[in-house]
Amino acid sequence: MKLDPSILDDLARRLYEALPSGLREAQRDLEANFRSVLQSVLGRLDLVTREEFDVQTEVLKRTREKLESINRRLLELEESIKPPPPKK
Repeated sequence: MKLDPSILDDLARRLYEALPSGLREAQRDLEANFRSVLQSVLGRLDLVTREEFDVQTEVLKRTREKLESINRRLLELEESIKPPPPKK
């Protein structure tokens, strides 16, 4: 998955802002390092985009519906071939 640079910039900025004011002098270096580390760590994760997630969610929903339909039909067929109960 390609990471959105604006997300990385926002995360790096938030990390920078969380630093004590004495460390802010090294702002550019820290922001660049934060961005680099975040990109490296997040790049190793097996993430999907929201669009890919939504597509797979819809596929799963349709698959469940089809499975439930097949299951209902199977139960109907099993009922239809059941032998009648023995007469006493």
